[in-house]
Amino acid sequence: MDNNCAVQLTNITKSFGPVVANENVSFDIRKHEVLALLGENGSGKTTIMNMLAGIYYPDSGEIYVNGNLVSIKDPKDAYALGIGMIHQHYKLIDVFSALENIVLGLKAEGKKDLSMAREKVSEICSKYGFEMDLDMKVYDMTVSQKQTLEIIKVLYRGADILILDEPTAVLTPQETARLFNILRNMRDDGKAIVIITHKLNEVMEISDRVTILRKGQYIGTVNTAETNPQQLTEMMVGEKITLDIKRDLVEEKNLRLEVKNLTVINNENKRVVDDVTFNLYSGEVLGIAGISGSGQKELLEAIMGLQKCEPGSSVVYYSTAHGVHELVGLSTQEIIQHGLHLAFVPEDRLGMGLVGNMGMTDNVMLKRYRKGPGPFLHREQPHQTAVKIKEELDVQTPDLEYPLRKLSGGNVQKVLVGREINNKPTVLMTAYAVRGLDINTSYAIYNLLNEQKKRGVAVVYVGEDLDVLLALSDRIMVLCNGKVNGILDGRTANKEEVGLLMTHLKEGE
Repeated sequence: MDNNCAVQLTNITKSFGPVVANENVSFDIRKHEVLALLGENGSGKTTIMNMLAGIYYPDSGEIYVNGNLVSIKDPKDAYALGIGMIHQHYKLIDVFSALENIVLGLKAEGKKDLSMAREKVSEICSKYGFEMDLDMKVYDMTVSQKQTLEIIKVLYRGADILILDEPTAVLTPQETARLFNILRNMRDDGKAIVIITHKLNEVMEISDRVTILRKGQYIGTVNTAETNPQQLTEMMVGEKITLDIKRDLVEEKNLRLEVKNLTVINNENKRVVDDVTFNLYSGEVLGIAGISGSGQKELLEAIMGLQKCEPGSSVVYYSTAHGVHELVGLSTQEIIQHGLHLAFVPEDRLGMGLVGNMGMTDNVMLKRYRKGPGPFLHREQPHQTAVKIKEELDVQTPDLEYPLRKLSGGNVQKVLVGREINNKPTVLMTAYAVRGLDINTSYAIYNLLNEQKKRGVAVVYVGEDLDVLLALSDRIMVLCNGKVNGILDGRTANKEEVGLLMTHLKEGE
């Protein structure tokens, strides 16, 4: 075996009941490299990395670490072999400090002398370029700081092989650039790094090689310098697709929402939406940018009647069919009863948007059951709508009654978006519509939103990927600490400009 090979996976197979997540997958991970792991939703990327991290155990196949055949039965085995995984959802104790989280779970002799631990952690930070206040409590940290803490934590435990699952999903461009510099420093120090991601531009920027999985099977590994996003996409999907986000120009625009001084205070008495004012027009996509927790979700929920607004807040809805309505003070159900055509695709697909134990027909009927004549439920129309959504959006499901919670994230999102669009809204608001979705499904959603815009719908798109926001949006509203920090022309704005507005509140604001 090559001395530069940190991990070799040979014929790895893993099934969950009748579902084969990985089938005879073989590839290697090398020292001194960043390996990008690509694939559509359900291709088995996270599953196979979870086997390296000791979360799952393979049904068959062999794993070699530094040339030795190993058995990784749990995360403690993985740590002992120098393998650390940074998951999308961080595993930190909010009320503990950074240093306390780093030593948490170690044997007594590994944590009793915090001054020695502090010295060792400081050396790690200095070596790779981390910036971390070791006394800061986790509840005071940004998403980027929490991710930094997770990486330091696995390095402190001796990790030489690091796996990062969607590491830039909620980072600003500036935070992403800092992370990539750190990854390069670790790579140059001999670490073997795997990133699981859907962002092809970042794959091209940071990785040395790319391994592609499709439907649980290994497709191939290519050198990043010798490939391009189009080729990678075709390897992932198995066919040629277009990687262009359409942004048609709609000349006729009418005012749909007039938001003035909208303020929302959460249960912790914090102004999560702070005096927000903007207009929304038909025939446009208004992108909303902001770091995680800047009020994006609460803003859309307030418009939809799901959050209580403070006195002085106003959201006026304009419709040629239904006239002018003030939405503040109306519940979601009252908005629907007034016949106001607002649609909302929430961040929580299977919590707020859909019922996971129900199939497509029943989930479509959730929006319609009060409309039927008499006390009995009528399933014919919802069934026809479900058939239409399945066919037009290519929803992969065994049948229309199959529980949605058993479908992939991409298929669940297609059902949710399809149901909302089918109600023919005049305003369509989406919160993180493509979060965690593969590139093929993501572009299908982008095209759907553009088609709605062309039909005169006013579209609000809250997203994390600034490249997509800049390509899809006609205007971009940037939120910072719950405030509007700027509204930019989507055709002329750039990532650096948006990123700065996301993190630095303008003077006087």
